[in-house]
Amino acid sequence: MNIRRAPAVCLALACFAASGAVAQPKADSRAETVRKLMDCRKVADDAGRLACFDQAAAALDQAEAKGDVVIVDREQARQVRRQAFGFALPSISMFEKGETKEELDNVTGVVDSARQNGAGKWVVKLKDGAVWTQVDASELHRTPKAGMPVKIRQAAMGSFLMSIDGGGAFRVRRVE
Repeated sequence: MNIRRAPAVCLALACFAASGAVAQPKADSRAETVRKLMDCRKVADDAGRLACFDQAAAALDQAEAKGDVVIVDREQARQVRRQAFGFALPSISMFEKGETKEELDNVTGVVDSARQNGAGKWVVKLKDGAVWTQVDASELHRTPKAGMPVKIRQAAMGSFLMSIDGGGAFRVRRVE
């Protein structure tokens, strides 16, 4: 091998090896208590399998009661994604499992309160507690008031557009 190529070849091999290590998912990413419950299916003896399930179910129940394990159904996961809409959060795979990943590209809500900040930008609080601040210089054709319907949609490059009561859209950022 040419001595000049050695560093490049070593770097290429290191990158190749690292990409293979990163790309492979864990064999079983379940919580230990859930894995133990599923392992009970492998017990051949009926009485032994029942005893295993009883013990594993009790351990799972205890872990959930202590908060070590959290069980979330699909509707709860959907609500979490909706509540987090507008925040730049890391992907949490537990909320994306299932047959199809539901893409959330817009939400609707109702204005709880609205005010202009010192820079003349609108700050809109929704009934669900989300607070959005205007980030562009658009003039609103209608003053936001409590009770007005709101639609917020994802726009280009991670930005968001809000329209209030069917009016023109203006660019916003979620602050709470």
